[in-house]
Amino acid sequence: MSVDSSDEPQQEESLPEAKLAPQVFDVEFTEEELTSPSKKADIGQAEPRPALDLPTASPTPDGRARVVTVINQKGGVAKTTTVINVAARLATFGNRVLVVDCDAQGNCATGMGIDKSRVRAGTRTLLLEPEKAINTRHATAVENLHLVVGDRSLVGVEEELISQLGRERKLAEGLEPLLPHYDIVLIDTPPSLGQVTINALVAADAVLIPVQTEYFALEGLALLASTIREIRRRLNPRLGVDAVVLTMHAPTLLNAQVAAQIRETFPDLVVDPPVRRNIRIAEAPSHGVPIHVHAPDSAGGRDYLALAKALAERWGLASEVVG
Repeated sequence: MSVDSSDEPQQEESLPEAKLAPQVFDVEFTEEELTSPSKKADIGQAEPRPALDLPTASPTPDGRARVVTVINQKGGVAKTTTVINVAARLATFGNRVLVVDCDAQGNCATGMGIDKSRVRAGTRTLLLEPEKAINTRHATAVENLHLVVGDRSLVGVEEELISQLGRERKLAEGLEPLLPHYDIVLIDTPPSLGQVTINALVAADAVLIPVQTEYFALEGLALLASTIREIRRRLNPRLGVDAVVLTMHAPTLLNAQVAAQIRETFPDLVVDPPVRRNIRIAEAPSHGVPIHVHAPDSAGGRDYLALAKALAERWGLASEVVG
């Protein structure tokens, strides 16, 4: 009986024998100091920061208030403190002032002595029911100064706005019937770029930027400049910057260097004087009054008086205290 050769086990082919890698002996190493070449692409050499472009704002149309949104996407730079104290001082000059608080924390009401729990119509109503705008204003202890109160109801308004047509222009619609009755409208914003903040930028003629004279100041300005350019391109071509205000300033070398750099970057926009750190400014909200009522002769009181005068002149408003 013949046996099929294919059934026989195949002999495995032998693998080639591994060879030892050649060894290297007697290598000499020499140290050599490298000189930095003049190429821009060298590792470790940062490119220069491009110049920040903050566009200037257009003039206010005749017969209505100028709308100025106070904004900085970096938190803790005294936005609300600046809104309260500048608005109150402008009102003491005889200007008709409206403050719109777009921050869910509602600190403007606290700083002006208004009980938020008793408010039935505020910024949320202004956004979602603009036909009721006339009923959203509240008088304050300062003559000529009115407030549209922001509170925690603004937390849910983002989701409600998303489903609405023209959602970016709701605040502008709500403010429109109020503008002929005021000289200036200041809008306080949260430190985030949500639908409410976008509404505040679309409704504005200009922005005012409080900048803390600390290390990250220019980083925040670069981010804000990008936001303003995007809003101008897509939603509000007249939007620009009216002023940059230096806040929480201290007599240190770092603060002086940052302030000097901001002035050098925006020579036409920085409004002096810088607002110094002052315990009286921090105390005033606990009493529900602006600094000019709590401690007008303090460093903070004098700084905000001078700042309000400078801004009033820039905006073409009355700049001397009445009475």
